[in-house]
Amino acid sequence: MADREDNVTVPEFNSLLQMDPYLKPFEKDFRRRYELLQKELFQLEEAEGGFDQFTRSYKTFGVQRLPDNSLFFKEWAPAAEALFLTGDFNGWDKFSHRFTPKEYGKWELVLPPKDDKSPAVDHNTKLKVVVHTKDGQRLYRISPWAKYVTREEKSVIYDWVHWDPPHPYNHVHPRPQKPRSLRIYEAHVGIASPEGKIASYTNFTTNVLPRIKDLGYNCIQLMAIMEHAYYASFGYQITSFFAASSRYGTPEELKELIDVAHSMGIMVLLDVVHSHASKNTEDGLNSFDGSDSCFFHSPPRGEHSLWDSRLFNYSSWEVLRFLLSNLRWWMEEYRFDGFRFDGVTSMLYHHHGIGTGFSGDYSEYFGLQVDEESLVYLMLANHILHTLYPDCITVAEDVSGMPALCRGVEEGGLGFDYRLAMAIPDKWIQILKEFKDEDWNIGNIVHTLTNRRYGEKCIAYAESHDQALVGDKTLAFWLMDKEMYTNMSSLVPMTSIIDRGIQLHKMIRLLTHGLGGEGYLNFIGNEFGHPEWLDFPREGNNQSYHYARRQFNLVDMDHLRYCQLYAFDRDMNRTEDKYGWLAAPPAFVSAKHEEDKVIVFDRANVVFIFNFHPSKSFQDYRIAVEVPGKYKIKLDSDEVLYGGHGRLDHNTEFFTERQPFNGRSNSMRVNTHIILSLCKSD
Repeated sequence: MADREDNVTVPEFNSLLQMDPYLKPFEKDFRRRYELLQKELFQLEEAEGGFDQFTRSYKTFGVQRLPDNSLFFKEWAPAAEALFLTGDFNGWDKFSHRFTPKEYGKWELVLPPKDDKSPAVDHNTKLKVVVHTKDGQRLYRISPWAKYVTREEKSVIYDWVHWDPPHPYNHVHPRPQKPRSLRIYEAHVGIASPEGKIASYTNFTTNVLPRIKDLGYNCIQLMAIMEHAYYASFGYQITSFFAASSRYGTPEELKELIDVAHSMGIMVLLDVVHSHASKNTEDGLNSFDGSDSCFFHSPPRGEHSLWDSRLFNYSSWEVLRFLLSNLRWWMEEYRFDGFRFDGVTSMLYHHHGIGTGFSGDYSEYFGLQVDEESLVYLMLANHILHTLYPDCITVAEDVSGMPALCRGVEEGGLGFDYRLAMAIPDKWIQILKEFKDEDWNIGNIVHTLTNRRYGEKCIAYAESHDQALVGDKTLAFWLMDKEMYTNMSSLVPMTSIIDRGIQLHKMIRLLTHGLGGEGYLNFIGNEFGHPEWLDFPREGNNQSYHYARRQFNLVDMDHLRYCQLYAFDRDMNRTEDKYGWLAAPPAFVSAKHEEDKVIVFDRANVVFIFNFHPSKSFQDYRIAVEVPGKYKIKLDSDEVLYGGHGRLDHNTEFFTERQPFNGRSNSMRVNTHIILSLCKSD
């Protein structure tokens, strides 16, 4: 292997080095990773006829209806002694339908059609796999490939339901093209209604999609879709990987949701969890064949101590088949447009990021602490997805800052399109917790927003679902707290707390939008300053849905100030859509003035001016600008429409002077007694 490694070249490694010469000492690591990827691809070609066939394994495993209506069942259970199928179709007889053992731990069973030529198992009826173990146990299991599972109201355990509808949903709208600027609306179907209950796919399609379209988001990131037995896990403890959660409705209703989003030009990403799996055995993957391994490493390697969950064995051929086919299934069957990969940091390192800080020293990203099996799995997944679906988008949730995470595999990278800029929301929460706004460190804020790896795209966000969870507070709540319950009416004069809170809520968002990345993300409801945190029904709150909902009704009441924040968020996105700063190179920051609390930067021919000073405004304030010409105000957070004070005349034209200033070729004078303005050359 060592000899071969020296012969392996990473085809475009030089372009990665041009971007970051400091990676040169780690060339061997990049070569080895690339070599391992090539080896996997070669083996797929040899053993399975290539990855295209291999990733369609959902068409051969689980249950398949054949042209003559007989049913073909196939499972992988290497440690099992015998496998049987039971269910409504055979009166729950445990022994009448025995699987035939095949090589490599596979098991097969064929059920001929009934006398009337219809399938032996009716649509929407229950099934179970009965596993006999080598030590004489009898276990009842759900097929790992089950496409639909439901739960009776009083039951704890999910049931496998055979899903084969007589009239399956047919998508009619093509996938939208990949947008230049990605504006993501992170959403959870179950909480997407003001009512205290689990909301449905259909509610989302009818009531939420039009709002997302109106707000100017061009991509939705759907959380908690892969089936999870525990609602309060936020969808991160997966039990059935191929099943869309039945608590919101049927698979056909989710397909319709995605189809309608496509008709609006909106892409839909799935929050995919391949980093770990629920420990549940009766309705999960854990101990499917009675062993402590099967899909996972044996303990301790196969257990995540903090998440109390199981960890996949990415070196196993059948685990690769299962996970890669799982990605293909969501793309093909449901027509998702890509994925946000959860828990990437946990996958990349043997220590899973537990008790480890990342200083940014490159030695942390290479060497024995890196789990190259899962790293190569991610390279393989991205390579396959982007080969089969050139417009597919993949986003990595990685807190470590792994270099080349968002560079193509041919450069030696992991192949993601974007990474989440996770330091930004942490910074906003930290300064809101620890400092009065007059004590904010402007340079520190700008540093956090601009500190990212050159040439690797980031999704910036001021807050996501993480910051909305119970135990933390949303930005709106940090800013305005209990006054949100009493003083959000526009029929009464604004209190100083509400006034300052509303202005900062808008400024934090636009500053993050303009400076923080190459994409932007907002969590459902936070665009209008949702007043409360998120808390799912659980024992600790008497199974209450009070905080597991989004109060869209607040936006629809004209006398409440939530609609002003909503309008600003909408116009911020629409302005970006027009000028495209997210798709432009990073901004040039010409001013970060500590005393004046002023930030000025330009990006995509747009000049952003922020005055964060709590009490001071400035007349004739000179700001730097590169492109000469005439500038006009295009977005102003002080507009009355947005809950501002309307202190700026939008008919004013600003002309540049050929006077270099703060590192730019030109400059002009503006008034900054406003909270913020954004100008654009005509």
